[in-house]
Amino acid sequence: MKFLGINAIFHDPAAALVVDGRIVAAAEEERFSRRKHGKRPLAFSAWELPEQAAAWCLREAGLAAEDIDVVAYSYDPSLVVRRPEGEWEDLRTKYAVRAPAFLATALPGLDPGLVSYVPHHVAHAASAGLASPWRDCAVLVCDGRGEDVSHLAGVYRDGELEILATQELPHSLGLMYEEVTEHLGFLRSSDEYKVMAMASYGTPRHLAALREVIYTTGDGGFRVEPVDWNVYAKALPKGGAWTSDHADLAASVQARLEEVLLELVRWLHARTGERRLALAGGVALNCVANTRLLDEGPFEELWVQPAAGDSGTALGGALHLAQTYGEPAAPMPGAALGRGFTDEELGAWLDVARVPYSRPADLAAAVAAELAADRIVAWFQGRSEYGPRALGQRSLLAHPGHARNTERLNDVKGREQFRPIAPMVLESRAREIFGRGPVPSPYMLFVHDVHPDWAPRIPAVVHVDGTARIQTISPRAHPLMARVLQEFEARTGLPVVVNTSLNTAGRPMVDDPRDALECFGSAPVDVLVLGPYLVRRGEVFAA
Repeated sequence: MKFLGINAIFHDPAAALVVDGRIVAAAEEERFSRRKHGKRPLAFSAWELPEQAAAWCLREAGLAAEDIDVVAYSYDPSLVVRRPEGEWEDLRTKYAVRAPAFLATALPGLDPGLVSYVPHHVAHAASAGLASPWRDCAVLVCDGRGEDVSHLAGVYRDGELEILATQELPHSLGLMYEEVTEHLGFLRSSDEYKVMAMASYGTPRHLAALREVIYTTGDGGFRVEPVDWNVYAKALPKGGAWTSDHADLAASVQARLEEVLLELVRWLHARTGERRLALAGGVALNCVANTRLLDEGPFEELWVQPAAGDSGTALGGALHLAQTYGEPAAPMPGAALGRGFTDEELGAWLDVARVPYSRPADLAAAVAAELAADRIVAWFQGRSEYGPRALGQRSLLAHPGHARNTERLNDVKGREQFRPIAPMVLESRAREIFGRGPVPSPYMLFVHDVHPDWAPRIPAVVHVDGTARIQTISPRAHPLMARVLQEFEARTGLPVVVNTSLNTAGRPMVDDPRDALECFGSAPVDVLVLGPYLVRRGEVFAA
């Protein structure tokens, strides 16, 4: 059977296709529309249908809309109880009720009667529990909100979900973190990772006070009481200069979030006795919290879905219905589930752009030489990543041994200088360079301590707190990138390169060749690697 999953209710619209229990394709609409998180000037238009992403998923599988057996929509309007702020929620619910008709218009030939509503947090849970390497595991979902709840704790046994606890709104750890994000001058439902980065510059001096208003209830739930964040730090205008007060607030909120999550997973472990935990929901993208859960929590293994935010509910909804229809899901094969292009297609784009390029006989060696010469490389390979992390498909690469490259890359991307950049490392070498944190770590969803003797050698990727958010590279999963790392080590003695997303501030990650050429043309990047082809900036402008 063929299951099309759709997320189009809060933000991060996305589509995913599951055929006979196997994940075939998954992509976020922003990669096609070039609107980050699917947002437009009016907030309600964040309910953007992933028309282009869904149409691409079908094309990737050689299917037409009429070939789809079931459509999963990752929000169930029947579960919404109208609340005091209800006019807005009433509009959202009406939109979801009409979604089948909207989808039939967007995908001609699709029968609107095939649309099934999957509760938002059940879709999140399935995106983790059913996509994980395990058939049995505990699952924890935590985000801003679903229909009327903000959290789900449960357990998968032989692919079947038992829900053990949920938390009703208005109590929400995700919404609390969004509020702080906005208070600190960032964009809510988008820039929460900036608060996590800023937290490393502060001291959690407000932790005791926050424990009084953010606390667990002993039954798998929690409470988040109203908080006046101005008590701790004045609101920071967008683009304003932050102070130690702002960093201390970020550190305090981050620390309290970690403590509450620890209490929730301890309760979940006591109820299930499982050894393994799968995480999803926007809060699961908090890699600092994930590491603390693994370090101090009771679960022996922890798996986080790489598209843990709302985009992942498109995949989760499809997997949930596949399981319901008796088609157990195969584990997620990796995050490279988006668009890919043939060498011929990539070459044609370069010809259209009329830029000089070469096709090195040994691409890995050529790229390693550019990196060793301290050049910034835009890297475009294979199918694009599903989720917010650049994982070696659409990346900016650089030399980790020069501290100035942190500032240099942040300037290229046009982002705040307190933001860290991440290392890629050969999986076989990770343990000698990085301590605390899991290995392998293929999705960049945990932080790792950098060994003191290595920190001075790779200063560009060491955050102010002595950690790094690594991606481990195995020759099996990423043969070309593994060879780049090996060749780079042969030239520099470092089996590590800088990896950050191939985009500039406010823009989604590059997805297709046109995006890559536009980014290369507008940003101070030295080299573009587009599939097997190599373009040098000096040669382009000399021509």
